[in-house]
Order: sequence, then C-alpha cells, then structure tokens
Amino acid sequence: MDMTRERFEELVADALDLVPGGLMSMLDNVVIMVEDEPTGDDANLLGLYEGYALTERGWDYGGVLPDTITIFRGPTLRMCASEDEVVEEVSITVVHEIAHHFGIDDARLHELGWA
Repeated sequence: MDMTRERFEELVADALDLVPGGLMSMLDNVVIMVEDEPTGDDANLLGLYEGYALTERGWDYGGVLPDTITIFRGPTLRMCASEDEVVEEVSITVVHEIAHHFGIDDARLHELGWA
C-alpha cells in the first residue's frame, strides 16, 4: 500500500478524533507522533507507548519528559492492501497505545479485541 506521510498523519488524527472526549481529556503528559519506521529489531511494530502508565505514577512522578505514543507508517502500510484497511488498523493501533497509557496490558487488550 502506498500513501503519503501527510495522508497517514490525517488518518491518525481522524482516529484520535474517534476516541471519546472524556478519555482524551484524561491523557496526561503524552505526545502522539507518527514515524516512518520503528527502531530496533521489530520491523513490524505498528505502534509504541513509552513512558509511565497512569497506574504506575506515584507521589514522586513529576518533572519528567512526556510519555510518547508513536504510530509507525511503514509497517502499517506494508500490512494493508487498501486505504480502508489502513484506516481500520490505525484506529486499532491508536486505541491500543492509548490503553497502555491507562495501564491496560497486551493480554487484556487481546481479550478485548484491541490487539
């Protein structure tokens, strides 16, 4: 699947618009980014949450850089055959990574169908 970075970023923004406002307002100290490719060994990684989930933050949390949610364009486009598939996969990935911010692990996300 071929898609410009600009169009992919639009789809990520659209996916974020679908997240209920109440949930979005509870995101705390988080930056959401789009990158072309993941670094490291997993070239098929669609998204990544890096930081301290809300459930892990204690009294000593403060003065830290924002958590990051990164959505990876290359792996997503390689696994999809149409723009409709990209839309669906981006939406799932965005929800999946936001869930990590709220302390929901991969096992639970699999149970809920958001893996």
